[in-house]
Amino acid sequence: MNWDRIEGNWKQLKGRVQAQWGKLTDDDLDVINGKQEQLAGVLQERYGMAKDEAEKQVKEWQSKSQDSWFN
Repeated sequence: MNWDRIEGNWKQLKGRVQAQWGKLTDDDLDVINGKQEQLAGVLQERYGMAKDEAEKQVKEWQSKSQDSWFN
């Protein structure tokens, strides 16, 4: 799924993001607001991971996202 679709449906996907990365708070999710770079940045902060690792995890999550998530 392309990131524009994820960003446009961010409110629906917050729970799935929080299920994937449990350390993210509601405030974090509001700050991220569907922005891919913001998500990677917050992952770096919360999990102490390198930028490359954070971006890799975001891309992997994106590749697993499905249209059925919007039903």
